[in-house]
Amino acid sequence: MYSLKSTQFVPEERDFLFEFFAYPENLGVITPSWLSFQILTPTPVPMRQGALIDYRIGLAGIPTRWRTYISTFEPPHRFVDEQLMGPYDFWHHRHEFESVAAGTLLHDRVVYDLPFGPLGRLVHLVAIRKQLQGIFNHRHKVIAERFGYSVEQPPSLQFSKET
Repeated sequence: MYSLKSTQFVPEERDFLFEFFAYPENLGVITPSWLSFQILTPTPVPMRQGALIDYRIGLAGIPTRWRTYISTFEPPHRFVDEQLMGPYDFWHHRHEFESVAAGTLLHDRVVYDLPFGPLGRLVHLVAIRKQLQGIFNHRHKVIAERFGYSVEQPPSLQFSKET
């Protein structure tokens, strides 16, 4: 199991920012084009606890289906999406929104695991970690542009092995 933690400051009120993220169609806005992201669930998707959302992404040019279950939905504080079907053996993504002076801190924590045992660990080392870093770097940049501020440096991403 692996863990990825990310924090981003956005000079916007928490309620407004949560609303943006609670609209699943916006995931396509913050996802890099090289993933060929597409929502398959008919839109608009009502975001709530228990919601199921189907996507298609392109991994190495191969269309891959992904089904997400919204296991927690507590506006405007947090929501959790969990992969029910997709490329990972396990995927649990917690999104938290913390009000701070002059804005909001977005906290993401993804706990994930890959299939194929030792081969999966090797693929993580040479490709998956870098891919996730690229996705989150892109996301931070797009959020900064979308909400009208500049990002001086790439976000702080912390990867670790779960025990």
